[in-house]
Parts: sequence; structure tokens; C-alpha cells
Amino acid sequence: MSWRRAPRCCWRRAAPGPACSAAGGRRPILDMSYSRHFLDFQGSSIPTAMKKLVVTALSPNFRQAVTLRRDAPVPLPGDGELLVRNRFVGINASDINYSAGRYDTSVKPPFDVGFEGIGDVVALGLSASAHYSVGQAVAYVKAGSFAEYTVVPAKEAVPLPSVKPEFLTLMVSGATAYISLKNLGGLSEGKKVLVTAAAGGTGQFAVQLAKKAKCHVIGTCSSDEKSGFLKSIGCDHVINYKTENVESVLRKDYPEGVDVVYESVGGKMFDLAVNSLATKGRLIVIGFIAGYQNPTGTQPIKAEFLPAKLLKKSASVQGFFLNHYFSEYKMALQHLLKMYEKGELVCEVDLGDLSPEGKFIGLESVFRAVDYMYMGKNIGKIVVELPHSVNSKL
Repeated sequence: MSWRRAPRCCWRRAAPGPACSAAGGRRPILDMSYSRHFLDFQGSSIPTAMKKLVVTALSPNFRQAVTLRRDAPVPLPGDGELLVRNRFVGINASDINYSAGRYDTSVKPPFDVGFEGIGDVVALGLSASAHYSVGQAVAYVKAGSFAEYTVVPAKEAVPLPSVKPEFLTLMVSGATAYISLKNLGGLSEGKKVLVTAAAGGTGQFAVQLAKKAKCHVIGTCSSDEKSGFLKSIGCDHVINYKTENVESVLRKDYPEGVDVVYESVGGKMFDLAVNSLATKGRLIVIGFIAGYQNPTGTQPIKAEFLPAKLLKKSASVQGFFLNHYFSEYKMALQHLLKMYEKGELVCEVDLGDLSPEGKFIGLESVFRAVDYMYMGKNIGKIVVELPHSVNSKL
């Protein structure tokens, strides 16, 4: 299919006329050669306004920081961009770090929030049409996913065979586990790997990837239900920290220590993990969720003893932030997608069916979903579904 190239490729509005009315919230199109891009594949017009979440005050309290806007303008895609109608969005522990302004102190409210989404392409720029088409399923990692529509650079989008929430689990959570363990874990057969918060969004992948490397995997969790899930994905030794003393169990069952720790909790769990390292052990810090709700964003650790403990064991502690590894991202994601499609990887999704108020549906429920995560209730990746509008085919 070829498209006529205009001198400048952009989306343009026209004054409403008899054949092109703005009534009913529809966008008029000046150059109809682009109309097949701008109309969705079912022939339904794209609205002019949408719902989205916006950070209006800096705070780690997500409910205080974020406001639901119901009249935000639907953005227009530029030449190399896609307009994606979000169908599912992912919840991450770091959403409250973002709402607190901890990642970029120069950015002031209001600003968009949400890191990842999956949905359908409903409009696109001219050059983007060389690789994408209206109706195509895509996923992305980009700030601003907590919205009904998001503009995504075509080069950053990930084409998918269908819109399934399981694919969304791989975008941040799966990629974090894959790239960090590959680069920093030094995994090999027989290594003992401890995964904290093992039944969470990223922990589930750390467990499975370590098992693929023929490691012995220990996972911590907070309930019998989570314990059952971890055993179902191959975790060798599950420790329920609500009913067992993790440090005592590790000291008794692994007197020589563990070789690798995939750590996302922080505070006392971090201290415990350091104490449990074997000689030449490696501790990978991918987060410290226990401190995110605090004003400082951290929990106290026994840092004054850390140099001596690491020296004594020739051990190491290394942080991992996915943004610093985007050169490896697409390769990692392709590998994970192939594993899932072959049935080699479980992508557990928690849509909130067991939450007190039921399934997470609509942007309004993002607030509940964040609360649910911080109550430690989720098994797998928390995902919010954004349903079709009643008055639209989109």
C-alpha cells in the first residue's frame, strides 16, 4: 500500500464544513488521503477528549499526588508516531517514586504518569505507516500510559500478535529480571539464588529465569497462596516471612550462604540478604519497595557495616535500573516473547479479581491497584484493564 507524500507530514484540523463536521466530538480531517490512518479499523471516529491521570502535586502518596482528568485532549501523532488506544496498563512499585518527582527533580507538576501500556494503533503518522498499520497490537514503555490514548514513537513500539495482558508483564517486569540476571547475576548450574518478593511482578520472572539456568531457587513471600504459586513455577524452597524467620531458615538450610540475591524489598530484608551472601556472592538491587512510601523514599539499612561485610566475603552489591540498559531491551524482549509463546514462561497477571472492590477496570481503578500492591496482596503483575467506550467502537 502506498501513501501520497505531502510536502510536510502532520495531522491537521480543518474548519467544519458540510462534509466534515466537528459535531459529536469528531475530528475533521483536512487531507483525506490520511483519513484511513486517522479513523480506526472499524470506521469509528477518534474522540477529541479523553480521561488520563496527571500528577498535580509531588507526593509518594499516589492518591494525593494524582488527579483524574476527564477532559484531556486526545494527542495527535506526528510523522513517526503512533496513536495507541490503551487496552491494558501496568502498575509498578516505582509509580509512586515518579509521582513524588524522585526521578527528575527538574520536572514540576502537572505531568503524565504510568510507565507501560498495550493496545491498538488507531492513528499514525505518514512515515510510521511504513512499518505499522491501523488496528495493529503494540506495547510500549513510555511515561504517560495512564491515559485512554497515548502517542508512542514508532521506533519505541513493540509489535505484538494480539492484545493480551500477559505480554504487558514482560515489558518492564520481565525485562528487568532478564537483563539484570544476564548482566549481573553470573548464573550457572547449581548456583543458589534468593529472590525476595518472589511472587510479585518481577520476582516471578527472576524465579523462572534462574530455574532455566539450572540454579537452586529460594523465594520469599507473604502468604500460603503465594507460596503455592511459587512452587507451581518451579521455586525449590519457599519461605513465608509471615510465618517463618527468613534469616534463621537461611542460616540453617544454607550455612555457606547464597550465591545471588535478586532484591527488591530493601530495609531489613536488604540487611538480611547481605548477611546471607556466600563468598563471592552477588546482591542485585532492583528496588526497595519497603521505603517508597516514606518521605525520603528509603528505609534505614546498616550501611556502616556494609564495606566490612563485603570485604570479608569478596561479595558485591550492584544496582540495576532498566533505563540504563535500553540498548539490550529489544533483544531481551524478543527472547522473552518467544519463551512465552512456546509455553516456556508463565506470565502471571493479577487483574484484581480478588481485591475487595473487584477487578481493576478503568483509569479510576489505578488508585486501588496501587494500594493493592502496597498491601502486598498481588500475585504476579498488577494490570488494569481499560474497557471500550460505550459510545464508540474503539
